[in-house]
Amino acid sequence: MVKLRLRENENVQDAVRRFRKLVEHAGIKREMRRREFYEKPSEEKRRQKRRNERRSRMNNR
Repeated sequence: MVKLRLRENENVQDAVRRFRKLVEHAGIKREMRRREFYEKPSEEKRRQKRRNERRSRMNNR
């Protein structure tokens, strides 16, 4: 959970900018995109397998 406390004399735009950075850093945006559509368990496993294969290829270079 992201908590943001307004500083004294802080501009609203600055607070929104800080909030966006906190959300990005916490990984909430990525999680929301991942959960936007249902992914079957088999599709998720396939995606993870491909990701791991790509990572291993990049590390072996």
